[in-house]
Amino acid sequence: MPYDLSPFYLSLKIASVSTLLVFIASILLARFMCRREFFGKSLIEAIILLPLVLPPTVVGFALIFLFGLNGPIGILLEQWFGFRIVFTWIGAVIASFVVSLPLMYQSTAAAFEKVDARWENVARTLGISEIRIFRTITFPLAWPGIFAGLILSFARAIGEFGATLMIAGYIPGQTETVPLAIYFAYEAGRMEEAAFWVIIISSLGLAIISWLNYWRKKNNVRLGRE
Repeated sequence: MPYDLSPFYLSLKIASVSTLLVFIASILLARFMCRREFFGKSLIEAIILLPLVLPPTVVGFALIFLFGLNGPIGILLEQWFGFRIVFTWIGAVIASFVVSLPLMYQSTAAAFEKVDARWENVARTLGISEIRIFRTITFPLAWPGIFAGLILSFARAIGEFGATLMIAGYIPGQTETVPLAIYFAYEAGRMEEAAFWVIIISSLGLAIISWLNYWRKKNNVRLGRE
């Protein structure tokens, strides 16, 4: 029995956009945090990593509080731009971003910390700009760990369910990702359809993890430490 594959394509779209945003944010955050010591640094890092230990419903509630129609950000977006986050695929992107950022941040921060600062200092004595140092020395040396975090963040975004359901809701064709399709197919008693999506997302996850393990062994990268 053929099924509508739009949830799969939407999940890939959301995960791709989310991973791109997570990549940019984690690079900026990790680079700033790893090279500076200041009051409140531990608290900021704890806030970044908090979604790792919070239930998805708590993350979803926080997003609704901020981006809902009565939330501070949601009100501004509605009044200034006539734009809503809730019950849209963009809401699902935000949910995926929040839950996958901690994974990417941890991997990126660990990768930057392992870069020998002496190489950067030598470059500075030669008058090379900080941007060029980062582009030609720091980033290439940290790339294996950053890439591993990138793949894990993408996989995490693909599987996001709880926070997505709360902020994006379930609208077939618009916000129906694979995890949501599984849940509501099961609720409706469509067990074959639910099993179909379980096989799809499980196979995708297995392929991602297997390939990442192969890649890190080939490149001598310790997963989660580089």
